[in-house]
Amino acid sequence: MREYIFKVITDARILIVIAGIALFWRSLVSLDKTEALWECICSGISLFIIGWALFAYMCSMSRKQTSWPVTNKIYHWVAICLFVLNIYVAIYYGMRWVGLLHVEVSLLQDSILRDVRYILFVTFYCAIMWSARYFRGMHENYRSLIKERPKKPAKSMKEFLFGVITNERTLIAVIAAAILWRVVISSDNNITFWESMCSALTLIIMGWFLFGYISALTVKAKATSDLTKACYGVALSLCAINVYAIFYYGMRWYELIFIVRENVPEIYVPQPLDLVFKGIRYVMLVLFFCTAIVLSKYLKRAHEDYTVPK
Repeated sequence: MREYIFKVITDARILIVIAGIALFWRSLVSLDKTEALWECICSGISLFIIGWALFAYMCSMSRKQTSWPVTNKIYHWVAICLFVLNIYVAIYYGMRWVGLLHVEVSLLQDSILRDVRYILFVTFYCAIMWSARYFRGMHENYRSLIKERPKKPAKSMKEFLFGVITNERTLIAVIAAAILWRVVISSDNNITFWESMCSALTLIIMGWFLFGYISALTVKAKATSDLTKACYGVALSLCAINVYAIFYYGMRWYELIFIVRENVPEIYVPQPLDLVFKGIRYVMLVLFFCTAIVLSKYLKRAHEDYTVPK
């Protein structure tokens, strides 16, 4: 029964239905341009259940014995990516439920942002669920098809840069720089247009570069079906988070341009905790992309080790 449920949940048709239900739900919620507390609770609980169930599954699989250790690493870092995003979701809905978070973008556009975020996060979780079927195939079905790793020649400059970028110490430095950046620009309780632009560009460069790299792995791994489809799922999940980042900062820039031109369509004074949440959002997204970069290192290693018979 457990195997049957796993196959049903990870079926692409079921996941499309889940995404369709999410779209329909947010359409109903947004009919009156407001979101009641019970509607917000329902949205948050649905994301909690999906996110933490996926996290628990990935953690359990990362501890499962296998003769191909790289798959344990892949499960481990997928679980960390899920953990980071789950914490972000918990912070957001926790602040919304207790009334600490008021407005993120503007009074008129906040409902649109809430709908888009919910749909994109459901898409992210669905993509990871779809990938789970092929992660399992890599983990269990192809253990005897691993080829011996040949002696590597001297590293090229490209490989050296990739090793530096995906090194955990480099990524820790990036996360520390992100935290310091948000503390500095938030010290005057105001985020200017150029500060928002710099924050957005760092996320866009990290997110889309990583999406392009993992998409390139799917082209290289055409002969390895499970690995190819797993990379497709990871790339789709990254695309959902990238679109969310672009959508948020696009709406934010639209608002800031009006402020610069002194043609503000509405008057709203941001609360201190609204500004704190903006900093939390930025740091959590940077942390998510950094963990996804480490994940890409093990996907690349899987591609180098993985082979199937002719």
